[in-house]
This record gives sequence, C-alpha cells and structure tokens, in this order.
Amino acid sequence: MPTLPQLIEEDVQQLDRILQELLVSSEATSALIIDKGGFLITYRGEGEQFDLTTIAALASGAYLANQTIANLVHENNFDSVYQQGEKFSMLVMNVDEHVLLTTIFRAAVGVGAVKYYAMSSSMRIAQQLVRAQERTPGGGLDLSVLNIADPSQFFRKQA
Repeated sequence: MPTLPQLIEEDVQQLDRILQELLVSSEATSALIIDKGGFLITYRGEGEQFDLTTIAALASGAYLANQTIANLVHENNFDSVYQQGEKFSMLVMNVDEHVLLTTIFRAAVGVGAVKYYAMSSSMRIAQQLVRAQERTPGGGLDLSVLNIADPSQFFRKQA
C-alpha cells in the first residue's frame, strides 16, 4: 500500500519553496520532509553540516516512540516532538498520516517561533501532497519495500 503520492518535479519544487520560506521566517538551520518510515524526501538549509539521512530515520523513530507514549497516558496524539540541545534543537511535527516535518534550529532561537511557522508550513505541505495524490490516485510509493541495492524499479521513464 503506497505511503506517499507520486511526486513529480513540480511537487518537489513547491515543497522546497515551503521549506525555504520556513527557514527564512523561523531563522532555522535546516528543514526536512521525511516519511514516517524514516526516509528523507527533501530538505533545505545547511544539509552538509548534518547527516540528514540518519537524522530522518532517528527523528521518525523518536516521533513514533512519542506516539506510543501518548497512548500510554491516554492521549490520542502528541503532534510534535521537541529535542532541546546546547547548540541545536529539533522540532518534529506531524504533517499527515505518512509524513513528518523536521526543523533543526540553533538553541538560541525560540521553539515557540519555530513551531508557529512550522505549523503553517505543515499545512501547506499537506495540501501539496493532497494535490499530488489527486493527480494520480492509484499511484504512489511504499518506501518500506524499497530495495536500496536495486532502486531501478522506482527510477524509470513512464510511457
């Protein structure tokens, strides 16, 4: 069962614009869109400074662990996870049933401002993913079945 709609170049460009606007408005360092399975979809910001592939996988795991904690304390949902550090902090927010928005920012930047801007970015990301899904209702990807050794089934020209 697909977890992501089929994204075309225009979708990714729009997602990148949303992330770039988030970075400018929130003064964050990096912003990532990740699949809840931990796969990095796209990012903007200072990617060379961090191992974003590993961060995506671990941020997804932290978010899913947070959801389990929510259930244990009889909450339906915790919609975000905040990790505070001495140099950098990270906010992971739910976008939809399949995607998370992860924002990395300097510890001196207030989490409130980042969360405020990330909330509106999250809604815009969700809207773009809905548009992509409506374009090809039966299409999509289940990244959990991707064979990293042979990704050719996902990268081919369509008729």
